[in-house]
Amino acid sequence: MKQAFFFLPARRKLMAAAMLAVGGAIAATTPRAFAQDGSYPSRPVTLVVSAAAGGTTDLAARMISEPLARALGQAVVVDNRPGGNGSIAAQVVARAKPDGYTLLVQYSGFHVITPLLVKNLPWDPVKDFAPVANLLSAPQVLVVRQGLPVKSLKELVAYAKSHPDKLNYASSGNGSLQHVSTELLNQMAGIHITHVPYKGTGPAMTDLLGGNVDMTMTTPPPLMGHIAAGKLRPLVVTSKTRLPSLKDVPSAPEAGYPDLEVSSWFAMYAPAGTPKPVIDKLAGDIEKIMRTDAFRKKAEELGAEAAFMGPQQLAQYQRAELARWAKVIKSADIHAE
Repeated sequence: MKQAFFFLPARRKLMAAAMLAVGGAIAATTPRAFAQDGSYPSRPVTLVVSAAAGGTTDLAARMISEPLARALGQAVVVDNRPGGNGSIAAQVVARAKPDGYTLLVQYSGFHVITPLLVKNLPWDPVKDFAPVANLLSAPQVLVVRQGLPVKSLKELVAYAKSHPDKLNYASSGNGSLQHVSTELLNQMAGIHITHVPYKGTGPAMTDLLGGNVDMTMTTPPPLMGHIAAGKLRPLVVTSKTRLPSLKDVPSAPEAGYPDLEVSSWFAMYAPAGTPKPVIDKLAGDIEKIMRTDAFRKKAEELGAEAAFMGPQQLAQYQRAELARWAKVIKSADIHAE
């Protein structure tokens, strides 16, 4: 009995030591441990894109994927998951393991406008995601069809006032950034240009080029070729300064509307709970890539800007955007389809 009494504590100590060793081994395999010991990434990283191939969101993901793969020493795969105003891609990433291997490349219209319009959305833009970096920013360009007798924003506003309810504008859908930004112009100028929603930018552009609608306001990439060919007339760029690729088109302040500053942005997010060292590594590598002349020049050719924002700055900007567009949506009484 006396011998058993002495061995029992020793046995417990051995079991405790074994459990600590197992626990340590498990901890060493967690995402945080991988991030801290420098082994991240140890396998390919997937960028889930909330739009189809060919759009600006997709272009942003593909612009960063190749140089990021070189920086990380692992393949970076682009996985297009369009649909649901960004919700399909957002849900995939929100539900993914927060280990830095599944990331979201998201369009601002989906990330800060969809949540304001869609009730019972199965993801939250703030709670479900950790900001990594903004990749591209692009102002809107207001263009009008051939034959519309206006050559400036001032003339467009005057025409709208003298021809009430005659003008209309195309958007890629109800609640899109094209929709809310043109409603912002309506509010600022005291005019009413009728909204004609389409199921995507492609169909909207087809009807605009065909003369079935009068104007649209969207990012430069789908417009540049048509502007160069003289098929569409640009009136204003919704930024503080002119675009290098559209040097003859006045900025919003030059056109008399300094508050008509509307920018689409295309950012990378990780699932909430992703370890800070992983976020910091990704953001650091992306910043270095975006500072290169090659990346900046490619963005400029698209009519966009390599506008890097790190995790904290992106989080602050996102909150400001949510607040700004909530006011516009409420004032214009915009509802989801």
